[in-house]
This record gives sequence, structure tokens and C-alpha cells, in this order.
Amino acid sequence: MIDFPILSLMTALPLIGAIFIFMIRGDEATVAQNSKFTAFYTSIFTFALSVYLLGRFDGSSADFQFVERYEWFPSLNISYHMGVDGISLFFVVLSAFLTPICILASWKSVKKRVKEYMIAFLVLETLMIGTFSALDAVLFYVFFEAVLIPMFIIIGVWGGARRVYSAYKFFLYTLLGSVLMLIALLTLYFQTGTTDIPTLMENPVTGDLQMWLWLAFFASFAVKMPMWPVHTWLPDAHVEAPTAGSIILAGVLLKMGGYGFLRFSLPMMPEASAYYADMVYWLSVIAIVYTSLVALVQDDMKKLIAYSSVAHMGFVTLGIFTATTQGIEGGIFQMISHGIISGALFLAVGVVYDRLHTREISRYGGIVKNMPKYAVVFMILMLGSVGLPGTSGFVGEFLTLLGAFRVDTTVAFVATSGVVLGAAYMLVLYKRVVFGAGENKDALKMKDLDAREFGMFVPLIFMVIWLGVSPGFVMDKIGPSVDKLIAQYESGLSKGAVDDAALLEPAAGKESIDE
Repeated sequence: MIDFPILSLMTALPLIGAIFIFMIRGDEATVAQNSKFTAFYTSIFTFALSVYLLGRFDGSSADFQFVERYEWFPSLNISYHMGVDGISLFFVVLSAFLTPICILASWKSVKKRVKEYMIAFLVLETLMIGTFSALDAVLFYVFFEAVLIPMFIIIGVWGGARRVYSAYKFFLYTLLGSVLMLIALLTLYFQTGTTDIPTLMENPVTGDLQMWLWLAFFASFAVKMPMWPVHTWLPDAHVEAPTAGSIILAGVLLKMGGYGFLRFSLPMMPEASAYYADMVYWLSVIAIVYTSLVALVQDDMKKLIAYSSVAHMGFVTLGIFTATTQGIEGGIFQMISHGIISGALFLAVGVVYDRLHTREISRYGGIVKNMPKYAVVFMILMLGSVGLPGTSGFVGEFLTLLGAFRVDTTVAFVATSGVVLGAAYMLVLYKRVVFGAGENKDALKMKDLDAREFGMFVPLIFMVIWLGVSPGFVMDKIGPSVDKLIAQYESGLSKGAVDDAALLEPAAGKESIDE
């Protein structure tokens, strides 16, 4: 443990950087340049703190660490409560890891309102770290919902031709589900008298109420991931968002839904989670198979990768609700891996889009001749997405399918077909873009990766391979927290069974007396 509030510092630092950028004055070129450097150095320092946090984390403990607690509203029992365990730790690090890459990705492509763009990204980083660090339900909700604002602005101002439509669709879809979550949180508070997440995890809701609460939380988290059939906002948002917006949307924001299932649904409403598990299994399987088939027929590179994200998130929900060690660990690992791989794939699309200003697959082809470094980078990322053994994509998918096989072999079998379909659409994409006929002469004139672009891909590729070869680095730290989560889940199920039996005893007694 450490003797300073590192989580509060990590949460506040990007916001402080945004304030500094807000105060920058001068001509347009000077302001843009200073804003970029301020945002980049702020994000790098935040990432350095996250590495320090990771290094000081005790992987043998299942307890929340680096805990900070200050009373906000003592009369209402609401506090500023921060901390991380093995489950939330890597999402904090992932948020800090991807933000400087997003800023570098925007270095040349964003040319208007650069100052406001950098402010939006730093504010977004603050909210992402806060979401994964919050241990009070009210604080979590504030961060969770506030994320919508900078992302809405990033898509709506710096997006493509249909940016306004896509931004509003993204905002309204996610906001509608979150209203139901707010009602559920208020109900939890009035039932228990506390908004402290660890306390609520240790004392799950009982009775029929948890069935309704589970559905309210599910509405919010399912849209956020997104799950089928509430996924339709995602392809539009990805296509219209700037490259960095797509990276952070796929890399971090989609993971908030899965994190919510782990933090709220399983431990606080275990009976409902078990009751609705079959529904989640089949929604996940439909997402895996259906969106993979849709991805196969896409002509837009971004849309193809967006639909693949929905399919990969299907593996996550499938793994989480198996409530097995393999399934939950696989779901968490899949979220981390997908955050890196999908973010890198959107970056790869952005690199060629900046040169040719089109995302149509048919406009490319044969670029291996003039962009050999890009072809190698794209190949590694494609194989990671496919789930080739030795890459991070393999570990998460294998574990989630293993967990699914333990609870339902039919579901596991159908879900496995998604692996085959995933290989099909990614290999077709790679063949058409890199080894195609090359009918567009402009594509064959594109320059290969420059130093800045290659530098962005190096850490991403390193993580894809390293986590694939040494997954124990993550597994060892998330393992104790996952075991504790499963113990809370099973304890909640046992307590619910005892309560149900207690409710039946008086009725049985009355029946015998009447006889």
C-alpha cells in the first residue's frame, strides 16, 4: 500500500490538465500545438501513475486496495469512496494506457478546435478512471453517466458526415438504459440505507425485488456493452467517430457494461443472475453468430470491426454469467484483450483513412507492395482478433468457452462457431485490403507508416503478444478477486434458498393444523 491518494490523483490529474489547456492563450497554431503537448504529457504522467499502481498492487489479496474514503453526505450515508481490486485494476490501467495513444492518433488528423478536442479527451479520461475506481454507488453512477457527455461531443463535433445523428443515437440509447439503473440504485438505497458497493456486495438483495432490480441494471449495462438487440447504436457511432473516438469507445467504454455485471448483477442479485442466466447465454450466442455474419458482408472497414466488437462482447457476457472461475476470468481477460486489439484495429483503419479518405474495402488492395510495415502490423492485429494461440485474443475466448462448456454444452458449441466466423471475416478483410487486386492506383501510392504511427502500434502489438504468451500476469492478480466474487454469488444463492424455505415452513405448518 502507499501513503498518498493515488486513485484520486489519477482521477484528478487529467482534469487539471484540461484546466491548463483551457487557460492557454495565443494564436490558433500556438494554442493547438501547446494543447497537444499538454494533453500528451498529462496522459503520459497519468499512465506512469497507473504503472506504479499496478506494481504496488498485492495480487494475493482479494480485498479492495488503495482505499480512500471521505464522508460526503453523512446524514444520507453517501461517501466519496475509491479503491480497486483485481477486477477493476486492469480497467484503470487500460484507460490510462489508451489515452496517450488516442492523443497521438489525433496529432495530425484533428485540425479544427484542437484545444476543445484535447480538453474533451482529458475529461473523458478522468471519468473513465473514476468509473472503475468508485466504491460508492452514487459516485459510480455520476462517473458512469458523465462519460456520455465528452463522448457525445467528440462524435458530434469531430465526427463524419452523419456525426450529429450518430451522436444523438449513442446518447439516447445509453441514457434510456441508465435511467432505469438510477431507479434501481434509489430502490437499493431505500431498501438498505447505504450506497457503499462493498457493503451491498456482501449483503445481496433478497426476495422478488432483486428480479426487477436485475432487469433495471441489465437494461443499462446491456446497452453499454452493447448486447444484441440493443447494439444498433454502435456501428453508427464507430463509423462517424474520429479515429481516437473509436479507439477509446471500443477499448474502454464498452467494458463499463461488463464491469457493471461483475460489480452489481452477480454479487448483489445472485438469484436473479442465476434465473436469467439462460436468457443471457442465448442473447450472447445470437450476438456472436448474427453480428459475425453481418460483419462478413460489410464494405466499410470500420463497420466490420464494429460488428466484430459486438461479437467479442458476446463472449464476455457468456463467460460472466456462467459464474464459473474459467468463465469469469475469461470474460475479464477478453475485455482487456479486446480493448487493446480493437483499439489497435481502429487505429489501423484510421492510418489508411488519413491517406485515402475512404473506408470502403473495395478502394484498397495490394498495399503490401507499398506499405509492408503496415501489412505486418495489420496481420498481427488481425490474428489477435481471430484468437490465434500465442495472442491475447486466444486466452479470453478459450476460457469463456471452457466456462460455457461446464454449464451448457449446446451453448458452448454454438458459440464456438463464432470463432470460425470471426476468422472468416477478418481473413477476408485482410486479403482484400493487403493482398487484393489493387485496382485503385491511389492506394498503391500511399506511404508506409511514419515514426509516429509506428510508435503508436509498438506498445499495442507488444501487449497483444505478451498477454498471449504470459497471461498469468493478469490471471494471478484477478484470480483472488474472482474467487471472492464467486463465493459471494454462491453465498447469496444459499441465503436465498434458506429464505425461501423459511417462507414455506409456516404455510406447511398451517396446512397440517388445518388437517
